[in-house]
Amino acid sequence: MQAAGLHAVNSTASPCWREMLLVGASSCSGDGNNRSALLALKGGLRTSFPGGSSSVLMVPRAVLSQRQEASSRASARAQSSLLTEPLDRNFQSAEQRVHEAVAKQVAIVEKEQSRSSQNPKFVDVRPDLTPVSTLEMLEEAYTRCGEVCAEYAKTFYLGTKLMTPERQRAIWAIYVWCRRTDELVDGPNASRITPTALDRWEDRLEDIFCGQPYDMLDAALADTVSKFPVDIQPFRDMIDGMRMDLVKSRYANFDELYLYCYNVAGTVGLMSVPIMGIDPESKATTQSVYNGALALGIANQLTNILRDVGEDARRGRVYLPQDELARFGLTDEDIFAGKVTDKWRAFMKDQIKRARMFFVEAEQSVLELDKDSRWPVWSALLLYQQILDAIEANDYDNFTKRAYVNKWKKFATLPMAYGRALLKPPGVQARSAVQSL
Repeated sequence: MQAAGLHAVNSTASPCWREMLLVGASSCSGDGNNRSALLALKGGLRTSFPGGSSSVLMVPRAVLSQRQEASSRASARAQSSLLTEPLDRNFQSAEQRVHEAVAKQVAIVEKEQSRSSQNPKFVDVRPDLTPVSTLEMLEEAYTRCGEVCAEYAKTFYLGTKLMTPERQRAIWAIYVWCRRTDELVDGPNASRITPTALDRWEDRLEDIFCGQPYDMLDAALADTVSKFPVDIQPFRDMIDGMRMDLVKSRYANFDELYLYCYNVAGTVGLMSVPIMGIDPESKATTQSVYNGALALGIANQLTNILRDVGEDARRGRVYLPQDELARFGLTDEDIFAGKVTDKWRAFMKDQIKRARMFFVEAEQSVLELDKDSRWPVWSALLLYQQILDAIEANDYDNFTKRAYVNKWKKFATLPMAYGRALLKPPGVQARSAVQSL
């Protein structure tokens, strides 16, 4: 996994959230007033009104069914990609398993689209039904999420400023949850994180989807999933990716690596598209748009892996298909030696070619997104493609040289990404061309 940090988050919301996962919630302590305010969010943002009455302020309508799954969390966890697979999944390839997650999210979105078409007054974001006091807390939570996004993903954050306020805040909330999740295995406490800690984090995720956030940042995500048709499965799968990082440091073939890339990065696309929306004029199927979002996540993670070969090797990790290394006459020892040879160059050319194929597939779907959501996606896509260019410019030395895009190239990419974001979906472009004849 690419190292990620979220140090600034912890000073505002649940100062010891990592320790809570490591040793249990009872050990978490902090400022009493701040802690009380955060606990007021737990249990569905429950609070008291004058006269002593109590009311649940936020119960996500779209995810009420998640409550029925609470009793089966342990069995569901046992069916993760790491542990014992159900009999009917033993012989499924990684792509088949990922297809199931994509199809589930597509079904939820298409159901939502059907509701919208049947009721012209229906909007894609459900209205707020929460009292002013809760809205103020949520506003603060979303503001903090935006600050974290701005600090750690400046280019992407700038691109989100073109989105509607509702979508903008929701994307920030998802970004922060993903970053906190990644922090568990790549942050300062990574050496102390155990499978049990990840189990607790997954339990906490289930609570979020049941409208029971633990802290302020969780509350932002709970509010988001209550308003947008976001499925919980990609979030669970991302946690599975963290589990893989705890126990797995080699990948026998690309099928295994593909599943890892889906878990840690492809899932982000499935989480994000319901927020970003699809252009109303798009003629593409919902399934194809989500497949493109998945492809972008896979492409980005493959790029991360190729960029970080040397860094990962120093940690004893090789995120490259073992059978493909062997095909080019390479072994782990060659990677640990860190020497650029003709065999290594040939291998890297083949790996970069595959990553670019995923980028090409992703490009078609970015055009189908809602026009206000395309800019940050195009920015990320173009910047990551330039990382591959940088690896080539370094003569494939990703052992001692880190491929990166400098600040000026990043700034130069923004107007290019914006120009592409203005393009209409291919079907609309073709129809406009015909009409102009």
